[in-house]
Formats: sequence, C-alpha cells, structure tokens
Amino acid sequence: VQLQASGGGLVQPGGSLRLSCEVSGGMFSSREYTWAWFRQAPEKEREFVAAVRRRDGTNYYAESVKGRFTISGDNAKSMVYLQMNSLKPEDTAVYFCAAGRRLITSSIRDQRRYDDWGQGTQVTVSS
Repeated sequence: VQLQASGGGLVQPGGSLRLSCEVSGGMFSSREYTWAWFRQAPEKEREFVAAVRRRDGTNYYAESVKGRFTISGDNAKSMVYLQMNSLKPEDTAVYFCAAGRRLITSSIRDQRRYDDWGQGTQVTVSS
C-alpha cells in the first residue's frame, strides 16, 4: 500500500483545513485495513490523531481533537480525509496518514502497529 498525504498549510486559530490521503495499491476497500492519521510536533513524539477501521466502520479519535476533527473515506476515490475545524496553535505539526492490517481495538492508537506511512504534510496554526 502506498500513501500520499496533502492539504496542509498555514491557517489562523479557529480556522479549518482538510487533509487528504491518497491510497494506492488496490487495498482501500479491504476490510482488513485501518486508515489513520498521526501527527508530530517539533521536539515531540508522534501521536495518534484519528482512525477508521474498515471492518466495522468505527472511528477513533484522540481526546485532544474529539469534536473538532472528523476522519472519513471515499471508496470511489480511494481517499482518506481529515477535516480539521476550530484549529488551535497546539495542532501545529506534521500530519501523517498510515495503514495497518487486522488491528484490534487496543492497537488502533499504537503507531507501531501501522505498516505503511505517507510522507507527511505540514499544518501550521498561527495568527
């Protein structure tokens, strides 16, 4: 599976951005996969943001983004999106999309369980 993230940029606090992740390799519709977004801020560890598990369609979110971010997918386009609203300066980071196979619920937030990663897209929230 190959992943390519895009859509980052500079936005003011309170603004919105939509990140896109193009999935190639023909596995987008596979029920084995979980598609996720992680982020890494300067001098911090990479952290989980959101995920959607294809097997049952369940969405997962980090507490820090719940209610502000929404993960979704488009089967026809093999795309995964992250709609980010009410952005805060602390959301500034490089955002990565990732793919993992056969993940159980307890593994969804663990980056070590994801096998394929996109290149990252920078999101900067600043006035």
